[in-house]
Amino acid sequence: MSNEIRILIAEDEEITRENLTHVLSRDGYTVDAAPDGESAVELLRENQYDVVLTDLRMKQVDGMGVLAAAKGLQPETEVIMLTGFATVETAVQAMEQGAYHYLAKPYKLDELRAIVRKALEKNAMARELNELRLRAADSDIPQIVGQSPAITSLREHIAQVAPVSSNVLILGETGTGKELVARAIHHLSPRHNQRFMAVNCAGFTENLLANELFGHEKEAFTGAGNLKKGLLEQADGGTFFLDEIGDMPLSMQTKFLRTLEHKTLIRLGGNREIAVDLRFIAATNRDMTQAVEEGEFRRDLFYRLNVITIHMPTLAERREDIELLARFFLHKHAASMGKAVTDIAPEVLAILDNYEYPGNVRELENIVESSLVMCTGSVLQVTHLPLDLQQRSHWMTRECHGPTEPVTLQENEKQYITWVLEKTGGNKTHAAQILGIDRASLWRKLKRLGIEA
Repeated sequence: MSNEIRILIAEDEEITRENLTHVLSRDGYTVDAAPDGESAVELLRENQYDVVLTDLRMKQVDGMGVLAAAKGLQPETEVIMLTGFATVETAVQAMEQGAYHYLAKPYKLDELRAIVRKALEKNAMARELNELRLRAADSDIPQIVGQSPAITSLREHIAQVAPVSSNVLILGETGTGKELVARAIHHLSPRHNQRFMAVNCAGFTENLLANELFGHEKEAFTGAGNLKKGLLEQADGGTFFLDEIGDMPLSMQTKFLRTLEHKTLIRLGGNREIAVDLRFIAATNRDMTQAVEEGEFRRDLFYRLNVITIHMPTLAERREDIELLARFFLHKHAASMGKAVTDIAPEVLAILDNYEYPGNVRELENIVESSLVMCTGSVLQVTHLPLDLQQRSHWMTRECHGPTEPVTLQENEKQYITWVLEKTGGNKTHAAQILGIDRASLWRKLKRLGIEA
């Protein structure tokens, strides 16, 4: 597949057309130029374009006609309108019909080039989203969403380690997608037709974990009426993923080490060694070097698991992926909820881009999902976000557009409490919870600040 970027220029002024062609070609783009709207529409029928720049006023087929043709023939293509007769009405009309940007002549070439780059970024995002949606039809294919250098490097690392059978240790904070990476490694490995088995080592007591992993013989203990194959045995030939390996009890680590070293297991209550062919992938959010030094994790087991190490980037380290992830989760959950929500307001994207995400990608997905529950239109708005993020919007707006002179602490407190009450519909119990005070304290503040109850 070619990485060539193609741009179409529809401009009836020859000098302007030639200048634009020269500037954009020099930037490395493949440029086709049409002297009128009719020729531009013909080129749209024949070729795929990433961006179209079109003059608004042209004979027969004008810029609005080129815009309509582009959106009809190539919906993902971004269209930038250029005109020396800019009006609010035509700008609004063009944006409503799908134009990416409306630029009035005379414009600065650097400004136009920057807009083209932004349009190409949006175009690339739309194409990746479509590819992800197509892949989503097969739920077995893991989807690692992102275009950032950190994610590009992660994909390359996965592709390198997947074909071999070496054990892998995935390190990263909660919510960064460690299991997703483990599934991707399995999917790209020679074992992809066999089972992928996952177990959370922190989710069981020691005895239950041993029983789940190794299984038991008939009458191995009270209540064991039948033989039970453990998860390790059931996954024979495939990939076994141990999540939160850092929380595995020490005595369990000793039992598991034998399986890892000898590729055999013994069921509880049994004495026969059973061979298993497994590739092990483990993950943890703990500092494993520290855990080994403090005697909380066996050094030999750590070295056995840590043949290949993958470090997961936090969402804060890949902020350029936030919008793509948010749109991916929007489509995913809107489809499952049966909602016709197709877009995210720019104000929402600004809030999401400035949030810290202690819960990483998982937290972003939860934010989008909970916001969709509250959304009744086709666009996700600030009012649909969780209240703590709405508060961020309030103070971000004040910082950008608020009074130039600072207000007193009392006035600031009054404005904030009034805003929270508005957002909670006057529900004082809910407002007090958000403010972190009890209801009686809120009543006293309302009285002291002169806020109508």
